[in-house]
Amino acid sequence: MTDPINQTKLFELDNYFNELKCLFDNDKLPNKILLTGPKGSGKFTLSLHLINYILSKNEEYSYDDQNFQINEKNRSFKLVKNNTSPNFYLIDIKKEKKNIEVDQIRELINFCNKSSFNSKPRFILIDNHELMNTNSNNALLKTLEEPNDNIFFIIINNTSKILETIKSRCLFFKITLSQQESVKIFNKIVDKDIKSLINDDLISHYFTPGDLLNLYKFSLEKKIDLSNMKLKEFLLEIIDNHYYKKDVLSIDFIFAFFQIYFTKEINNLDNYSVYAKFVSSINDIKRFNLDIESLFIQLRHQIVND
Repeated sequence: MTDPINQTKLFELDNYFNELKCLFDNDKLPNKILLTGPKGSGKFTLSLHLINYILSKNEEYSYDDQNFQINEKNRSFKLVKNNTSPNFYLIDIKKEKKNIEVDQIRELINFCNKSSFNSKPRFILIDNHELMNTNSNNALLKTLEEPNDNIFFIIINNTSKILETIKSRCLFFKITLSQQESVKIFNKIVDKDIKSLINDDLISHYFTPGDLLNLYKFSLEKKIDLSNMKLKEFLLEIIDNHYYKKDVLSIDFIFAFFQIYFTKEINNLDNYSVYAKFVSSINDIKRFNLDIESLFIQLRHQIVND
C-alpha cells in the first residue's frame, strides 16, 4: 500500500483543496495554516497536494488540479519524496521517541534562516503537532510570530486539544469525513471492496481511511482473514498471538481496538467503572511504559467473560 508521502491521488478532499488553492491563486493564502481532525483522515496527503500544486506551477508535469493528482514525473514531487527539496521541510515524531523535541524546532529555525535557492515559496509541514512538548511549542510559537518572507507553515493536529496561542495565529480547517467517505477512499486506494475484506463488525464504528488501511495492512502482514472475524475474536487473536509484543510500532493502533471494544460492549452504568479502569490503564501504559503483559492478561480475562 502507498505511503502517504507517495500518494499521488487525492480522494474526497477536493473541496478543502479547492478552497486553499483559491486562496493561493488570489494571493490570500495565510502563511500559517492549521489542519485538525482525526488521525488518518487525509490531512497529510491534502497538505502535500497543495504544496505540490504551488511548487510545480511552472514546472514540467505540473499538478493536475482537474483530477487532483500529482504527476510522478514532476521534479518537485521527486525532491519532496527523496527529502532533498530546498523548499520543503518536514517535522514529525522520530522513531522510538514520545515527543517532537525542541532540537527539531531548532533545526527548523536554521532551515528558515537560510537563504532561499530559488524564488519559490518554502513550506514547513508539521505532522502530529499534538506530540510537541512545552519547550517545542514555545520555540515554534516564536517562529510563528516572526516568520521569514515567503515561508508557509502547515500544522497538522490530530486532537481537539490545541494551544490557543497556536490556533489564534493560524487559518483553521477541521477535516471531517463520514464513514461512507472513509470507505470510499479505502476502496479507491486499495482498488477492492472493503466488504469482501473486513467484517462489518470491525468497520461498523467510525473509522478514518488511515485506520481502515492500517487494519487491512495488519491483516495482510499477519495473514489474518478479517472477512468473517468479529471485533471480540480479533482482539483475542491479538492477545493469544502476542502481537502487542511483536508490533511495538503498531501498539497505538492495537490499543485503539481495545478502547473501541470497551466503548461498544461496556456502555451501561453498572460496568462504567470497569471500562474506565481499562481505558485509564491503556493510557498509562502508552505514557509511562508500564508492564504491558499483565494488562493484556487482564484484558483477555475481561473479554472472555463479557
